[in-house]
Amino acid sequence: MTTSKKILLGFQHLFAMFGATVLVPKLTGLNPAVALFTAGIGTLIFHLVTKRKVPVFLGSSFAFIPAFQMACINNNPELLQLLRDERFDLLFKDPRYLERIPYALGGVMAAGLVFMLLSLCVKLFGPDLIRSLFPPIVTGPIIVVIGLTLAPSAMQSASVNWIIAIITLLVVIITSVFAKGFFKLVPVLIGIASGYIVSILFDLIAKPAVPFIDFASIKSASWISPIWDFSGTFFVLPKFELGAIILIAPIALVVFMEHIGDITINGTVVGKDFIKDPGLHRTLLGDGIATFFAGLLGGPASTTYAENTGVLAVTKVYDPFILRLAACFSIILGLFGKFGAILQTIPAPVLGGVSILLFGMIASIGMRTIAESKVDFSQSRNFITVALILVIGIGLSGGVSFGTFHVSGLFLAVIIGVAANAALPKEV
Repeated sequence: MTTSKKILLGFQHLFAMFGATVLVPKLTGLNPAVALFTAGIGTLIFHLVTKRKVPVFLGSSFAFIPAFQMACINNNPELLQLLRDERFDLLFKDPRYLERIPYALGGVMAAGLVFMLLSLCVKLFGPDLIRSLFPPIVTGPIIVVIGLTLAPSAMQSASVNWIIAIITLLVVIITSVFAKGFFKLVPVLIGIASGYIVSILFDLIAKPAVPFIDFASIKSASWISPIWDFSGTFFVLPKFELGAIILIAPIALVVFMEHIGDITINGTVVGKDFIKDPGLHRTLLGDGIATFFAGLLGGPASTTYAENTGVLAVTKVYDPFILRLAACFSIILGLFGKFGAILQTIPAPVLGGVSILLFGMIASIGMRTIAESKVDFSQSRNFITVALILVIGIGLSGGVSFGTFHVSGLFLAVIIGVAANAALPKEV
């Protein structure tokens, strides 16, 4: 494959991860440019640690958002009310919130250390234990849950304008099925470009009160982000406080379960066992170092992205080098504001239309895992295990809070699924 083709494939992965990666800093008060920068650096670190074998992209983690917000609010009732009212425009400008961000970043770094400790534990006990806890009867429905819990966000974005979303989706589907040669490898990129053009035409013809594409934001964006400025304009240096660490670091235990699911999906798509080679301990270590580095430079915690795994499933191009190209592009976007501003103008329905297929592909992979493993559903234990994972994972997709500790529905589904599979006896 030529270099130019790989570059276009790298851009395709960049588009897939961009929306979610910049959304996390928008919900926590961090700098989106730093999030892009640390996501790219973190992805390169991950690939180095995993021997350049695992085709994943590390973007901003949503799991840490509630704990990060609470660490910055620090029990202040006025700030808490702003959060409940979703007045982020006021919350993230309040000096009382801003002065707490460095302590929350210290908690993110501590979470990275927890990942590293988990990596050591997996290395000591071996991958066979992990594999015994996560057979196909558990991993299959977990993958389905991951895809379906992402579905509402895709539908919400698409609902902004169904015409644009459906046109984008149809272009991706038609390109995936009927295109020949290189065009068949970049259906997401072609779909986004088509949706973008349709959005421009919609703005010109329908003239909505709020246009879908805001070119003014591109004009106002700076060419070069102030990477040399350590005063808080770009990088925010962390500080350490036991309270913030206790609040944020344990979230790594939740993401640990999600990490296993993501690596399992990725391996299923590619057709390799990444838990065995390069090893789950290496993928956890890569995620941990990336998260530690992100906290050090003022970015959100990192996690493997299902969106990019969806692109792998659609294109069937699994070269990890292409993900590293996407990482380099992400670093460039973080440093050069104009480029990042262009991507931020991609309308929500365009991303929603693409995401409908990507997230659906992930759920389909889970169903394929169950089918190919020939799970015997004549046994009640298998029915019960799958039922519990699906209902808990999807029904509690918004997560559950225990005081200041927030866990995802996926985490609960994994725990209960593993427990049910281990406890329920096999029928003779």
